[in-house]
Amino acid sequence: MTNLWIKACSVDDVDEEDVIRFDHGGRTFAIYRSPEDEFFATDGLCTHEKIHLADGLVMDEIIECPKHNGRFNYRTGQAKGAPVCIDLKTYPVKVEAGNVFIAVE
Repeated sequence: MTNLWIKACSVDDVDEEDVIRFDHGGRTFAIYRSPEDEFFATDGLCTHEKIHLADGLVMDEIIECPKHNGRFNYRTGQAKGAPVCIDLKTYPVKVEAGNVFIAVE
């Protein structure tokens, strides 16, 4: 299956060390900008209770869910602490001409 690159946002839409919500095709994604000015993408809902992660707190490479404070590494999707135990799905990201694209299958 080939990846389809979708424009998620402009680089200016995401502040450094922050996250925004991106909805496409009935799915919700989270787009992150690291302190090193790199962009990452994961599923937008916490694997614990399906809360939007874009409302959460970004610290370094961690996103903290706003409901129960579950934490994930947004670079790898790895669940980092209770109550979350299921990793987040991550997506390839590229930046072209000031826009952030994510690859979805």
